[in-house]
Amino acid sequence: MHLYPLDGAVQDVARDATAFNYRDVKFTHIVAGVDSTPANMPAHREWVRDYWSALRPHSAGGAYVNFLMEEGQDRAAAAYRGNYPRLTELKRKYDPNNLFHMNQNIRPGA
Repeated sequence: MHLYPLDGAVQDVARDATAFNYRDVKFTHIVAGVDSTPANMPAHREWVRDYWSALRPHSAGGAYVNFLMEEGQDRAAAAYRGNYPRLTELKRKYDPNNLFHMNQNIRPGA
């Protein structure tokens, strides 16, 4: 588990000035289970999920988008908080066919 302070200059920028919205939080963390022995991964996966579930009620509800893996569209949207609708409109305007989708995808707006 990595715990990073998220304060200082990052909090000097308005939430809607960029895609990143969580400028009011004090820390961000990464929880990962890594092992060179595949047989150990089920236990690590369980530990990571239990740890994340225990922290979740105390979180701001989203994530730093570059820390996400394959959590799905809801988690990608939560990473941008209230900025997500604006980002979907920009995606609709500049990438309506979703060519750039090999990331934590923002789907083009309707």
